[in-house]
Amino acid sequence: MKQEMVKVTISGEVREYPRDTCYADIVKEFEESAAAPIILVTVNGRLRELHKRLKEDCTLTFVTTEDGIGHNAYQRSACLILLKAIDDVAGRDHIEKVRIHYSVGSGYYFTMEGSVKLNQEFLDKVKRRMTEIVEAKIPIVKRSVGTDEAIRIFREHRMYDKVQLFRYRRVSRVNLYSIGDYEDYFYGFMAYHTGYIRYFDLKLYDEGFVLELPVRSQPDKIPPFCPDEKIFRVQKESKEWVEKMDISSVGDLNDRITKEGVQNILLVQEALQEAKISRIAEKIIAAGNKKFVMIAGPSSSGKTTFSHRLSIQLTAQGMKPHPIAVDNYFVNRDATPLDEYGEKNYECLEAIDVEQFNKDMLALMSGERVELPVYNFKTGRREYKGDYLQLGSEDILVIEGIHGLNDRLSYALPKKSKFKIYISALTQLNVDEHNRIPTTDGRLIRRIVRDARTRGITAKDTIARWPSVRRGEEQNIFPFQEEADVMFNSALVYELACLKLYAEPLLFGIEKSEPEYMEAKRLLKFFDYFVAVPSEEVPHNSILREFVGGSCFDV
Repeated sequence: MKQEMVKVTISGEVREYPRDTCYADIVKEFEESAAAPIILVTVNGRLRELHKRLKEDCTLTFVTTEDGIGHNAYQRSACLILLKAIDDVAGRDHIEKVRIHYSVGSGYYFTMEGSVKLNQEFLDKVKRRMTEIVEAKIPIVKRSVGTDEAIRIFREHRMYDKVQLFRYRRVSRVNLYSIGDYEDYFYGFMAYHTGYIRYFDLKLYDEGFVLELPVRSQPDKIPPFCPDEKIFRVQKESKEWVEKMDISSVGDLNDRITKEGVQNILLVQEALQEAKISRIAEKIIAAGNKKFVMIAGPSSSGKTTFSHRLSIQLTAQGMKPHPIAVDNYFVNRDATPLDEYGEKNYECLEAIDVEQFNKDMLALMSGERVELPVYNFKTGRREYKGDYLQLGSEDILVIEGIHGLNDRLSYALPKKSKFKIYISALTQLNVDEHNRIPTTDGRLIRRIVRDARTRGITAKDTIARWPSVRRGEEQNIFPFQEEADVMFNSALVYELACLKLYAEPLLFGIEKSEPEYMEAKRLLKFFDYFVAVPSEEVPHNSILREFVGGSCFDV
C-alpha cells in the first residue's frame, strides 16, 4: 500500500514526507546547517516537541537552543537529568527533597534535604552520572495521566508540592516526563532525548549547589561562574520570608487562600515590605549628606510606588523628600533611538534627555527654583505644567528610573551625594519543588496589566515589545545592580493570584493567528495553577496598586 505523503514548507521550500513521520527525523536533515541544536519545532505556529508526528500539510519552523523557548526547554531538560542523576547516585530513600530556588549566574540554585551529605565528592558523582545519561541519548518520554492518578504517583514519590498543586488543577489530565524509571512533572516542553543537554556543570554554593548552564547567546559554552552576591542575599532573605509564612509553592498559597482567605497573607507580606523600606530610610539618613537617592530596577519592578513609600518613611524620620521619575525626561517619541532590530529603544540611556536632567538636578542642588517636566505616554511628548520645585537644607530628591545606578545618567552630580537602591520583583514562589516561576514572568504580567490600564497598550503589543525590553535590561540595568548600596525585592507572595483576574481577559484577546498567541497561551496555562483572589483588600499604598490601579500615589 502506497504511503500517503504530506507537504511541509520549511524556510519557503516545500518538501514531501510520509504521514506520521516523526519531527525528529525531519530535523535530522537540517542539523548540520542549523546555527544551534534544533530542540523543538512550530507547526503552523503551534509549538511541538520532536517526538510528535506529521499529520497534515503544514509550515514547519525550527526552534533552536538560541531561541528563548528552546533555551527554556534546554534548562528544563537539564533539571530533569540532574534529578534523575541524584536519584541514581543517592537512592530515592535517602533523599527527602531536592528543591530549585532561583537563578544564580547562568544557572539555578538548588538545595537538598536527606541523609546524604552534600559535598564536592557527591556532586562529582552526580555530574559523572549526568554525563553518562547524556551520552546514552535516553529518550525523554512524555505520557498523559488523569489528575487523580498524578496525585497518587507523586504522593508515592513524596513530592508533596505536586500533590498540593494538582488538587487545584481544573484540567482532567497531566503530562509527565520520564528518563528511564525516574518520572516527574514539568511546566513546559522538553528535549527529545538526553543527548541534547551536552553542556552543564555543578558547583557547591552557599548551603546548596548551582546547576550551571549555557546562556542563549552561546549555547555551547558554560560562562565563568560569577554570582551576584547582593542579589543572592536578597533572594535568600525573601525565601526565608515566605518560609516563615509557610508559603513556598503555589499549592501552599492556594491552600491558605481556600482555607482562610487572603487577608492575613496580604497584611503580613505588606508589613514585611514596609519594615524593609523603613530600614532603608534609616540607612540613608545614617549615611549622611545624601541629596540624591537613585532608585533603579528593571521594567515593572514597582520603582514609582517604592519611591513614594520610601519618601514617606524619610518624612517620618525628619527629611523632606521629593520623588522624581526619570521617565519624565524621555525625549519626544519621534526622537527615540532605534535598536538593531529597527524598533524604538526606550530602554537605552539615549532615550533620556540626560543633559536636561543634569541641568535641572544641578540647579535644584544649588537652591534654584526649577520647573520639572511630565512625560505624556499617550502623546509621546514631554510637557511642562507648572510643576516647580526648590530645595531647602532638609530636602532630598528620590529619583527613580531604569538608569538610576548608571553614573552616566547623573554624571554632573557628586558621587558622595548619591545613595543607590536597586529594586526588582524577585518572585519567591515556586510552582512546585522542581518548577520555578521566572522573575521575568512576574514582571511581564505586571506590565501587561499596567500597560493596558494606563497607556492604552494591548497585551499583544506588550508581549511583542518584551524581548526589546529584556535586551535593554541586560545592557543597561543588570550590569550596574551590584553597585547598589541596598537592594529591595518588590515581589508579593500573593500578587499573581490577584493579577490573574486582570491579565486573563487581556491575554484571551490575542488571536490564534497572531505571533504573540504562543506566549499568551503559555501565560494562560500558567494562571491555571492559581486560585484567583480579588484586589479589594490590597492596601492603596501597595506596590501592586501601581499595576492594578487604585493607588493612593500618582503612579
